[in-house]
Amino acid sequence: MSLTVVNGLPAHVLFVHFVIVLVPLSALALVVCAAWPAGARRLGLLLPILALVTLASVPVATHAGEWLEEHVGSDPLVRKHAELGDGLLPWALGLFVISAVVWWTARRSAPAPDDTSGAAWSPPALLRGAVVILSLAVAVGSVVDVYRIGDSGAKAAWHDNYSKTATQHDG
Repeated sequence: MSLTVVNGLPAHVLFVHFVIVLVPLSALALVVCAAWPAGARRLGLLLPILALVTLASVPVATHAGEWLEEHVGSDPLVRKHAELGDGLLPWALGLFVISAVVWWTARRSAPAPDDTSGAAWSPPALLRGAVVILSLAVAVGSVVDVYRIGDSGAKAAWHDNYSKTATQHDG
C-alpha cells in the first residue's frame, strides 16, 4: 500500500472520505467547545487531537489527488477540483490552531483539583466572544470549502459517466 494506490485503486477516493468526515466533525466540535467552555474541559485534549488528525488528512488526500490528476485525461473539471482542493489546507490549519487555543483556554480556566475555593482564571468576555466568532467563521468556511471541493470532485468524476435513465442489463 502506498499513499497513492490502495488495493489497486486510486487512494484519493479513500482518503477524501476522511476529510469529508473529519472537517465537519472538527468544525462542530470547535464551535461547541468555543461556545461552551465546560464542554471544552470535558473533551479535553481530544479537541486539538481531532483537529490535528483533520489537518494531517488534508495533505494526504491532496497528495493522492495530485497523483490521480496525473493519471487521468486532461479535463477542466478535474483542474477546477484540484485548484479548489489546494485551498483547504489553510482552513484545516485554522481549525487546528483555534482548537488548540480553545483547549488551552479551557484548561487554564478549570479550577485546580486541590483548590476548594472554586476560583479559576476566566478569560475576558470580549476575548471569549472573539474566539467564538472566529471559531464559527473558520468552521463555516472550512465546511463550505469541503462542500465546494466535494461537489466539484463529484462533477469531475461523474459527468458523462452515467445514464439519466436506467439501463437494461442482460441477466
